[in-house]
Amino acid sequence: MLPLLLPAGDLTLLAVGAHPDDIEIGCGGTLLRLAAARDLVAHVAVLTGTPERQAEAQAAARRFLAGVELHLHLSDLPDGRLPAHWESVKQRLEELARTVRPDLVLAPRREDAHQDHRLLAELVPTVWRDSLVLHYEIPKWDGDLRPVTHYVPLDDAVARRKVDLLDECYPSQRGRDWWDEEMFLGLMRLRGMECRRRYAEGFVVVKAAVEV
Repeated sequence: MLPLLLPAGDLTLLAVGAHPDDIEIGCGGTLLRLAAARDLVAHVAVLTGTPERQAEAQAAARRFLAGVELHLHLSDLPDGRLPAHWESVKQRLEELARTVRPDLVLAPRREDAHQDHRLLAELVPTVWRDSLVLHYEIPKWDGDLRPVTHYVPLDDAVARRKVDLLDECYPSQRGRDWWDEEMFLGLMRLRGMECRRRYAEGFVVVKAAVEV
């Protein structure tokens, strides 16, 4: 399997989520790996959330991206209604783009069944046209998982650290019937098998330039 290499040296990262916990569920292991391996400036943008949920998102960002320069951008648009607030979502992303020029963007994938996720997946590449966008996946009862194009391998310690931090940082979600270690580790194990590693997170790359 051929690698897709990120730029050498300092890296500016932008992670975008519709809801608190989207980013950490979809690519928390990747955040942990990047924070440990790279000189990173990280921006985390979450578009919806009550004060309680925003506090969870802040705690999670600081734990998953410990030790890096971190900038949080939190909004309180209504959960489940982002398509009806298209203009506000677009405006907030474009305002962010005036000062944030990331090398790498992490965002939901276009095939996501949740309307809020799907809107961000569509808008993010139109706002950051010159950045590599990795579209992460979020498992859910809709059964919308699809094949991925790229993988970030994770060792056992990172995969389990992701699960532990999810549980610690998002106590409001612990009562959900899908929120457990088996589900999170199971998907990472499946993606790991697909790239001949123990664990991995899967992503979709819609557009990338190949330098020859």
